[in-house]
Amino acid sequence: MGKNLIQQRRGKGTPRYRSPGHRFIGKVSYQFLPKEVKEGIVLDIVDAPGRTTPVAVVDFGGQKFLQIAHEGMFVGQPVDFSEAKEGNILPLKEIPEGSKIYNIELVPGDGGRLCRSSGTFAVLTSREGKKAVVLLPSKEKKTLSAQCRATVGTAASAGRLEKPFMKAGSKFYAMRALNKLWPRSRGVAMNAVDHPFGGQTRPGKVKSVSRHMPPGKKVGSISPRRMGKKKRKA
Repeated sequence: MGKNLIQQRRGKGTPRYRSPGHRFIGKVSYQFLPKEVKEGIVLDIVDAPGRTTPVAVVDFGGQKFLQIAHEGMFVGQPVDFSEAKEGNILPLKEIPEGSKIYNIELVPGDGGRLCRSSGTFAVLTSREGKKAVVLLPSKEKKTLSAQCRATVGTAASAGRLEKPFMKAGSKFYAMRALNKLWPRSRGVAMNAVDHPFGGQTRPGKVKSVSRHMPPGKKVGSISPRRMGKKKRKA
């Protein structure tokens, strides 16, 4: 008898696939910034096992705010919304061009979406009117509203990927802390009874699937607009 697909087991919501709340000390978002207080101080820098970066606890006049720590942040460091210094939070329109930034909002007020993992940063390349162009780590240039907020600097823990895991067990527990499923078997490596891609006797099986198929069949290219490589224009 075959087994359920990964997406079927995830959908049931068993403890194996639930995000463990105790590994997250709180939500890190600009939405919780106090509006009346303009200056704070870093009280502590704590480890958040569910994240790849440490989290700084900032005190804004008695109100605690969680912020993704930047490279070089220290306890007692002031944080404000006026000057473009490392660790300060500003809208893109007030950050000088060429500055390194992280935890960038996609839409003004969404709390921060881009460049939140360890060691990542984007570069504010240019501004024109109400728009700002940001160069992401993927080398993609993204045009955002100049009202979007970001933190000046580089996200902490830049050397996290430099140390090899060496053992499969170390990798397993690191992924477990991040609530990632690892290791993950390829569908083509399974038996035909366990996955729609399984069975080595049919390597040329079509992987396009109708949008109206049941969840257990929705693997591969779901209702694709086209298949195959694009032909180069002469």
